[in-house]
Amino acid sequence: MPAEFLALSQIHYEAGKKHILRGVDLKLEAGRVYGLVGPNGSGKSSLLKTIARQIDPTSGTVALQGKPAASWGGRAFAREIAYMPQFTPATDGMTVRELVALGRFPWHGTLGRFTKADRDLVEDAIRRTDLERFADSLVANMSGGERQRAWIAMMLAQNASCLLLDEPTSALDLAHQAGVLSLLRELSHERGLTIVVVLHDINLASRYCDELVALNDGRISARGKPADIVQSDVLKSVFGVDMGVFPHPVSNEPVSYLL
Repeated sequence: MPAEFLALSQIHYEAGKKHILRGVDLKLEAGRVYGLVGPNGSGKSSLLKTIARQIDPTSGTVALQGKPAASWGGRAFAREIAYMPQFTPATDGMTVRELVALGRFPWHGTLGRFTKADRDLVEDAIRRTDLERFADSLVANMSGGERQRAWIAMMLAQNASCLLLDEPTSALDLAHQAGVLSLLRELSHERGLTIVVVLHDINLASRYCDELVALNDGRISARGKPADIVQSDVLKSVFGVDMGVFPHPVSNEPVSYLL
């Protein structure tokens, strides 16, 4: 896998007369977790959907492994890119194992034979997300944190090189937020995955992401290591509010707060 896994060049996206993304240039490497942060309406979800080919940019190009994303076939693209929207589809009557098995669809299609290799990948994904005891449970009956892990397990079974997640912690309590983000970071570093995650909590993003990409009004307004972004002047320019920063008493990492 090349170091530069994804490259976006001059991405513009308009919905009607509204400009959502304005000339976004972005290059992403393998084996890193990127946090997309910024105020509501800044274009975070639209940028993620553009990478995932859920929406087509008005202009600009997306390249995957040096090849235009538009030239990839649908199933070939899905073998590389796994996408989890903010609101996941209903899973009525579906067990965890059945949901995770859907991750193998890009590899064998609807009528393809489900092989031992497929089953092994499904079981490995269930183990890696610590869901063995829930494998035969209905997804709908699980807690929010467990459901998020089940969807991540499906993405792992897909065996994609890149995971895109839109606000995966928005409905979770603090413990489950930390658990989900810690898992994503471990998976990225263990497997060399490119992970892009939309987050609202700047402190969570700072703690668990290797790099932050801040958007404002459809443009990238700041990008860098968390310690470079979690600075009062940078946060004011991104979020438009006064924020203070202090060092964490244990890790010494910067922590932000509203003034």
